[in-house]
Amino acid sequence: MSSTETSSRPVRQKVDLTKFAWLSIAAAIVTITLKAGAWVTTGSVGLLSDAAESVVNLVAAVVALIALRVAFRPATERFLYGRAKAEYFSAAVEGVMIFAAAGVILVTAVERFLNPRPLENVGWGLAISVIASLVNGGVALVLLHAGRKHDSITLRADGKHLMTDVVTSAGVLVGVALVVLTGWERLDALVAFAVGVNIIVTGIGLITESVSGLLDKALPDEEHEVITEILRRRTDGTVTFHGLQTREAGQEKYMNVHVLVPDDWTVKRGHDYIEGLEHELMGVMPTLHVLTHLEPISDPASYEDIPEAHVPIHGEDEAALRPPRDDADAQG
Repeated sequence: MSSTETSSRPVRQKVDLTKFAWLSIAAAIVTITLKAGAWVTTGSVGLLSDAAESVVNLVAAVVALIALRVAFRPATERFLYGRAKAEYFSAAVEGVMIFAAAGVILVTAVERFLNPRPLENVGWGLAISVIASLVNGGVALVLLHAGRKHDSITLRADGKHLMTDVVTSAGVLVGVALVVLTGWERLDALVAFAVGVNIIVTGIGLITESVSGLLDKALPDEEHEVITEILRRRTDGTVTFHGLQTREAGQEKYMNVHVLVPDDWTVKRGHDYIEGLEHELMGVMPTLHVLTHLEPISDPASYEDIPEAHVPIHGEDEAALRPPRDDADAQG
């Protein structure tokens, strides 16, 4: 970003997302109570596995609250870029907790398969579990929407986990109902085992996403298209761009790009041009941090420092990187 700020530039503001973590905590407490009641009422190991996953939801929600609080803190002399990546640690911890819950569920399921027991008061147990699933489903939709809107991996992870819990609960309900209809008690244990495997898959996905974020994964393709469309529109033979790189950290997005301008432009003119470019980019992506590198368009050295890994701006048309006059000069 250039050193001078303009008053007309869009204001970049972080959003405090901790209220969504508190919502997740409240939902976890309610569902743990309901599902534990369903397990005690029926004695179903499938419902027990469902309750165990809700305990993980509670722990994950508390971790998410801590991560969101840390990520919301402003930059300091020690953390010059803020602490936005704290959200990725939250997602990783949630993934690990999911593995722990899955292990407990799988062990319990195997024990119950070897030693099956009859179910009791199934009707009440299923009714309680349905209510818990409705609570989880509603909160999951809220978290997923907020996660997409505010680019929060923590909220997306928590929402995905809760939605997985809803699917898990549906499977458990079907399994318990089939036990009643068929009389095959071991089916309850098989359903619980399937739940455990499904939870492991979810955990792998969360850990993979958090690791990608910690390793500075690039912005999504659709956001690259927004950025490159603006840069292509501004490429006119007088000014061009290359070396676009991007990354994201929680709610924050970052990009750096080389801006090639006519050799005779003054520093003031180049600065004003970059200010306008930053203003336009931030107008469509308010959380975007823009870092630019100004270069003379006719200097061969300007084309020798393109990063090895970068986002193509002009597609396969390499000629677009250099103005037509460069070719004429080379022939002369």
